[in-house]
Amino acid sequence: MALMFGLDTNVLVRYLLGDDREQAEQAKMAIGQALSSGEPVVVCLLTLLETEWVLRSRAALEKRAIIATFRMLLEARDLKIEEEETLEEALFFYDNHAADFADCLMAAHYTRLGCSSMLSFDRKAAQLPCVVAVSTCH
Repeated sequence: MALMFGLDTNVLVRYLLGDDREQAEQAKMAIGQALSSGEPVVVCLLTLLETEWVLRSRAALEKRAIIATFRMLLEARDLKIEEEETLEEALFFYDNHAADFADCLMAAHYTRLGCSSMLSFDRKAAQLPCVVAVSTCH
């Protein structure tokens, strides 16, 4: 079995933001070394969920910038994104609805798992096409 490296949120955030110069350089070097040795670098959905929270709440990035950042990750040849289709669908929902990214990601993931819908008390999430507001369930 080939070695693969998964990125922790803190490594991905330092790589993306460069907000801590030393750690950003270490992240770039570690990722670069892995890639140059042929080791795939993987980003899982949980890392993306945490990364969105950091980009929004700590780095104060706007929704458009977060979407652009995640699309850049999807387009990166050298990164393997867990369930790329789920992320793509979540970004579509996030771009076109008022729901939070977490709700968009969960709804997209449940759809990919074969669920007919996601039940939610969240009014913004309930605007997504694959989410049903619990208050309307009987």
